[in-house]
Amino acid sequence: MNQVWFRQFVWIDYRLALLFLVFIPLILIIWAFVQKAEGMQRLLTIYWRVSSLLAITIYLMIAQYPVSFISAWMARILIPISLWFWVDINDEIDYQASTPLKLVFTSWRWGVSIYSILGAIALVPFLGCAISPTAINTPYCQVWFQAPLMFKQYFHYNSTPGFLGFLGIVSLIIYVVYLTYFVLVKLAKQGRSAAQQ
Repeated sequence: MNQVWFRQFVWIDYRLALLFLVFIPLILIIWAFVQKAEGMQRLLTIYWRVSSLLAITIYLMIAQYPVSFISAWMARILIPISLWFWVDINDEIDYQASTPLKLVFTSWRWGVSIYSILGAIALVPFLGCAISPTAINTPYCQVWFQAPLMFKQYFHYNSTPGFLGFLGIVSLIIYVVYLTYFVLVKLAKQGRSAAQQ
């Protein structure tokens, strides 16, 4: 797998994902609670709900399920939508006084949006890994499983990939059911207002 020319870029992507999609938003949500910035708190709570699809994807990739490529791609699309969709939250954040929290939050929001969009574009060529039964076994697709397998070694050493994949599939089903309910029922009732989230 070391002969795959883009292997280094895949590992850079995983590292950037940890920074932009886990560590910084974790710091921001704690900071927002301390500063009592309710709009940011609500938006970050929505972000964590949506971005949980990335955590599900890691478990699907540990089991090397082809659907993991689709869930990874969808997460990259849903994250920027979740950060900019809500009119009431956008207005609330815009009207807040300029503070270091607002500056860092706004910078992160733009950075994550650009990173996610570029990531979604970069993943398009790999969607074939989800469709072709033979492609999934090629180094071209297998390189994406290296970081999730390392995650398994650190955090789930005694668990089998099949069991972790089962947890991923169950979580994915719950995620899709909730997302479908939200889009078809809640969104139809409240539109682009997050007030009832």
